[in-house]
Amino acid sequence: MPIPPHPRRAPRAVAATLGAVGLIALATAPAAFGDEAAPELVVGGVAPVKGLKPGDGFDLSATVANKGTGAAEKVWISYAVTRGLDFAEVPSNCRTQQVRPYDEMPERWIAVCAFDQVVEPGTVYTPEKPLRVEVLDRALNDELRVNVWDVDPGADENGSTPVAGTAPAVKLVEGQAGSEGSARVVTVPISTVNTADYQVTGAALKGSVGDEVTMKVKFTNAGPAWIMPRPGERSVSVRITPPAGTSVIKRGQFCRAEGKGYVCGMRSMNEGGQETYTFELKIDKRVANAKGQVALSTEARPFDPNKANDKADITLDVTGGEPTGSTGGPADASGGPADTSGGSSTAGDDGTTTNGDILAETGSSTLPLAGAAAAAVAVGAGTLLAVRRHRARSTD
Repeated sequence: MPIPPHPRRAPRAVAATLGAVGLIALATAPAAFGDEAAPELVVGGVAPVKGLKPGDGFDLSATVANKGTGAAEKVWISYAVTRGLDFAEVPSNCRTQQVRPYDEMPERWIAVCAFDQVVEPGTVYTPEKPLRVEVLDRALNDELRVNVWDVDPGADENGSTPVAGTAPAVKLVEGQAGSEGSARVVTVPISTVNTADYQVTGAALKGSVGDEVTMKVKFTNAGPAWIMPRPGERSVSVRITPPAGTSVIKRGQFCRAEGKGYVCGMRSMNEGGQETYTFELKIDKRVANAKGQVALSTEARPFDPNKANDKADITLDVTGGEPTGSTGGPADASGGPADTSGGSSTAGDDGTTTNGDILAETGSSTLPLAGAAAAAVAVGAGTLLAVRRHRARSTD
């Protein structure tokens, strides 16, 4: 059964004073509170892991030390892994929860293990058996986070119902001195040798001069790996140039005008994830051999060795009207007054974004939505975001 939430204890000195002499003793409570010894738990023994392959597994061990002046009557250790990893065997004194992506955090699995043991100051402990982690087919650049608590962190409100493990319970045993850490939370990268194939799909358009036509082009992460861009890293974008002789009536969602084309983002970098960009075009004139293009941006992607599908043509077959021009170069697709789309997105000057704007499968774009709609969401969600981040720290 899931471990129920455990409220923070009232300070023992304060509780005893109130119970013994009633409300009159409140005047002495601040002094008693300030003098009370308190635990200060830290986690250690957690290191990055690299060179893994899909199907591998590794043992996750950690140490817990008490650097405070008082004993911790009970300890909780929280382990969180991103979606390329999973827990193989979970002890019965632990509960697991799948948490969907929200705010700046990706989808992850969390295991919270409760140890009903006193942790004295100056002593190092470690679980008697490490937690086993398995590497999934979609793993590439993942992340592990370990926290330690002296109160139950509770379940994440954005996650599934916690489920208790079925493997034998484990307890803390005394560890080796000198292996204690210095922080309550430790985050390390977990790297797997794998690839992900980013690809784009073009379109074949047909119509007469004066017609309005729909253009649909697509981005796909064909996998097998999912991608978790890290803070500060340049993220892929899609560059779309409509065919010459056309004007854009409505741009695609998550796209913004740039020069003679558009820069577009995507909501998800998960394996199998797709984004379709739908544009409404008007055929203004017939241009000989008119052809546009959809292409990935050119930042380095060492995980994606297949460059053959990074570009695709957008062809246009115009019936009626006399052909003009001879090369079919890109149209002037900067949008202008004819571009009526309200679904534009924003990015940096180079058209790229960073991980803080990627909310996989939440409906948010890697290129943050701009304009009045986004402003309204930001104003309305400010307080909620703060609450969520405070809640998220239960797994930080």
